Amino acid sequence: MNNEVLWLKNLLNENLWIAEVFVIVFFVLLFNAVQKYFSHRLYIKLKQTDKVWDDALVRAIGKPLTLCIWIVGIAFAAQIVQQKTSAIIFEAVDPIRDVGVIGCITWFLLRLVRRVEDNFLEKEAAKGQEIDRTTVDAIAKLVKVSFVITSVLVVLQTLGYSISGVLAFGGIGGVAVGFAAKDLLANFFGGLIIYLDRPFAVGDWVRSPDREIEGTVEKIGWRLTVIRTFDKRPLYIPNATFSSIAVENPSRMTNRRIYETIGIRYDDFGKIDGIIEDVRSMLTSHPDIDTSRTLMVNFNAYAASSLDFFIYTFTKTIEWTEYHNIKQDILLRVGEIITNHGAEIAFPTSTVHLAGIGSDQAKIPVTGLAGKQ
Repeated sequence: MNNEVLWLKNLLNENLWIAEVFVIVFFVLLFNAVQKYFSHRLYIKLKQTDKVWDDALVRAIGKPLTLCIWIVGIAFAAQIVQQKTSAIIFEAVDPIRDVGVIGCITWFLLRLVRRVEDNFLEKEAAKGQEIDRTTVDAIAKLVKVSFVITSVLVVLQTLGYSISGVLAFGGIGGVAVGFAAKDLLANFFGGLIIYLDRPFAVGDWVRSPDREIEGTVEKIGWRLTVIRTFDKRPLYIPNATFSSIAVENPSRMTNRRIYETIGIRYDDFGKIDGIIEDVRSMLTSHPDIDTSRTLMVNFNAYAASSLDFFIYTFTKTIEWTEYHNIKQDILLRVGEIITNHGAEIAFPTSTVHLAGIGSDQAKIPVTGLAGKQ
C-alpha cells in the first residue's frame, strides 16, 4: 500500500506541470472574458461623450489586448514545459513573446489612429462643419508610418541587431533603392506634394485640359489617386502625373457663368433697346443671380440673319443640376420678354433680289437658306 501511495505521489510530482499549464490556459480564458465584458460596458458609456479619443481607445484595444494575453499566457506555459522537458525548440519562446507583444502594441496604435480619424470625421460631419478630409487622411497616414517604422526598429533592437548599423545600411542602400524604384518614389513624393499643396481633396470634381481626366476624387493614396469618372468607371492615376499636368478644380469655383447670345429679326430693330433693358432688369431682380459679379446685357453684332445681343452673368450656386435649372428659367423669361415686345427670335434667312421687278416685289425672303443668294 505504501508503495502504491509513493508511486502515485511521484507520478503527480512528475506531471504537475500539466496541471500548471491547464491552470494558465484557464486563467487566460477567464481574463479575456472579463476584459471583453468590461471593455464592452465601458465603450457603451464612452460612446455618448463628445470626445473623439476615449471610445476609440477602448474599441481599438480589444483585439490586440486579447492577442497579447494569449501570447503572454502561452509563453508562460511554454517556459513551464521547457523546464520539464528541456526541449531546444522552447528556447525561442522569449524572443517570440517579445516580438508578439511589440506587434500587439503596434496593432493597437494603428487601430487607435484609424478609430480616432473615423470618430473625428463623424462628429464634425454631425455638427455640419466643413472637413478637410485630405489633411486628416494625410496626418493619419504619417502617424501610422511613424508607428510602423518605430516598431520595426524596436523589434530589431530586441532581436539583438544594432539599430545604428541598420540605419547606416539603410543610408547606403537607400541610394541603390532610389535608382531602382525611382517611379515609386516619384509617385510617393507626388502624393506628398498633393497633401501639402492641396490642389484638390477627396470628394472634389477635377479635370485636366492636358489629359482625358475628369471625375470625382475618391481616394488619394501614397502611390495612386483614384478618380471616379462620370460614367462611374474608376480611373487610377499615378501621383507623379499631377506634377506635370494642369489640373482644374471646378468644385472650388465661386459662381457659375451664364453666357448666351440671342438674335432677333432685323424687322424688330426698333424694339431691341426695350428688350435689352427688360432682360437686364429681369436678371438684376432674379433671386438666383449674383448681382455682385459682372452682369452685362448688350447689343453685340449685326449678324447675317439677326440682331445679336448677349447675356453675361453669374449664378449664386455652383451645383451643376441647379445651375441648369436656373439657366433654363432665365432663357424662358428672355423668350417671354421678346414675345411681349411683339418681336421674334431670328432664325437663318436670306433675301433674293430679282432684277427688273418693282421695288415691292423685288425682294423675296427665303427661309432656311442662310448664306445663299
